[in-house]
Amino acid sequence: MELIEILRQYRLEHQLTQQALAKKLGVSFITVNRWFNSKTHPSELQAYRISKLLRKLTKTERHGSKDS
Repeated sequence: MELIEILRQYRLEHQLTQQALAKKLGVSFITVNRWFNSKTHPSELQAYRISKLLRKLTKTERHGSKDS
């Protein structure tokens, strides 16, 4: 599954707005919106940050606490 699809699934499962997700990733809402609408793709650095966030959130969930 493509990284953006994984991110989209995570966002929906956790009821995050694109704005809240953008804040967690340190990017603008417009950037996240463009990814989800296939207008742009994350840069290498952004892809790294997305992967890091997903790993962190997945690890936190496995331990039974929620990341805010």
